[in-house]
Amino acid sequence: MTQEFKLDLPVRPRRLRRTPALRAMVEETVLRPADFIAPLFVIDGKGAPEPVASMPGVSRFNIADLVKECRALHKLGVQAVALFPKFDAKLKNAEGSRALDADGLILRAIRAVKRAVPGLVVMTDIALDPFTSHGHDGVLNAAGDDVENDRTVGILREMAVLHAQAGVDVVAPSDMMDGRIGAIREALDAAGLTGTGIMAYSAKFNSAYYGPFRDAVGSASAAGTRLLSKATYQLDPANRRESLVEATLDLAEGADIVMVKPAGPYLDIIREVRDATATPLAAYQVSGEYAQIHAAAKLGWLDYARCRHESLLAIKRAGADLILTYFAKEMAQLLRR
Repeated sequence: MTQEFKLDLPVRPRRLRRTPALRAMVEETVLRPADFIAPLFVIDGKGAPEPVASMPGVSRFNIADLVKECRALHKLGVQAVALFPKFDAKLKNAEGSRALDADGLILRAIRAVKRAVPGLVVMTDIALDPFTSHGHDGVLNAAGDDVENDRTVGILREMAVLHAQAGVDVVAPSDMMDGRIGAIREALDAAGLTGTGIMAYSAKFNSAYYGPFRDAVGSASAAGTRLLSKATYQLDPANRRESLVEATLDLAEGADIVMVKPAGPYLDIIREVRDATATPLAAYQVSGEYAQIHAAAKLGWLDYARCRHESLLAIKRAGADLILTYFAKEMAQLLRR
């Protein structure tokens, strides 16, 4: 017979895990609907929502349906959406000139959403990849082997002003060109748009996790591959210190919010940036992270609901104030119960 054994422990951490009430009282990180920014894809026309095959539960919306989705999200407590346009390939060219169309799809979408849901924060992507025939985030040089930095920034300045004039609350440059935050801030201020915020994709890595997103906006089909390398302007996944250089530069140039993208595989970078600045920090749980959870759950390898929650909790615990996630609506529905 085994003799009963007792440890003489004055400190027993399990005491505070004993009941659900105790666990809730000492919980350090809590998710709220207001933590989420919902990325939404918009298309022209009046057709039904178009499901994105590689992103279960995600669709491209016409403007009328986009407005309905935004209303639903706002009622659930989601305070912000980030809009991304998907264009017909016939409308694209090497210069991405449709980005400066004064009555373009994204500008009409901004106006419609702000009219219908004025209290919702609307953010828009400032980059040329949805508009270019080659799928890159800017205009290419004469050799066609790299993006021209300064020429691209000149276009992005005009694009940001158009979006702000249409009523967008925050422009979000995702292109990773040098100096674009300062140039956009200068252009916005010169146009009298001093209240328009800038959320900088400061630490955007040249990641393999973007494939489904490129399907959603059509930049993969434009480029002929979802594996398009953007290594000359997006960050090397091997580099940590470089992300701090980028975030510091963006803040000095006038960014109101800085972002790390992707989120899940880069929790260490989120923590580094969080420790280096008091500025609001966003993190983007990208399409590949979302698709992975769905795919593994469909195969019965992971618990979908628990992994969805845990993945977002980890991003916030690492230091993100705001999370761009395709789970935004599901999580808001769950958290509002």
